[in-house]
Amino acid sequence: MADKRGSRVADRTDAIMRTTLELGQEVGYAKLSIEAVAARAGAGKHTIYRRWPSKGALFLDSLLSLNEPELNYPDTGDIEADLREQIHAAVDLLSKPPLGPLYQALLVEAQQDPQVAEALNERFIGPQEEKTIARLRKARDQGQLSSDFDLSLAMALLSGPFYFQVLIARQPLTREYVDRVIEAVFAGIGPKAPKTAGG
Repeated sequence: MADKRGSRVADRTDAIMRTTLELGQEVGYAKLSIEAVAARAGAGKHTIYRRWPSKGALFLDSLLSLNEPELNYPDTGDIEADLREQIHAAVDLLSKPPLGPLYQALLVEAQQDPQVAEALNERFIGPQEEKTIARLRKARDQGQLSSDFDLSLAMALLSGPFYFQVLIARQPLTREYVDRVIEAVFAGIGPKAPKTAGG
């Protein structure tokens, strides 16, 4: 009996999250409402609020339930090429419709809702940051980066321009922009040539 009840709850949860994404794509995040989700999903509004305290929390869970391919880093032995490939994949996820605008709306919502920001950081941004730092650390250990460079700072230098582009400038992220950022960052974190006696 407990298994059947758990299955029904899981099915209802899936239906609510699918409906949230469908409505989000139809009307945009700003016009999305829990009332509309409840009506289309055939669920009680209070049922949704018991699980998700806000529209932002529901929206976050719905997007992260998609099981998109994990943004893992390749390891070809060329850190610059590997970063470029992984960040291109992230940019494609954030920029291409129909889900790209919804991911961008979630980033904006996180600036206004501390609970959404905390959950987004814990479940998406934080794990991606850990993967990036791990890949940079391996490259540093292999001599592809300056041996004394602060990896957390490298992460900030890599990610900062992208958040600025989306949240502040409200400009599209493109692969060309990614390439310019990576080229600029690597001008500063690449291995330093040894100083000559006369230099």
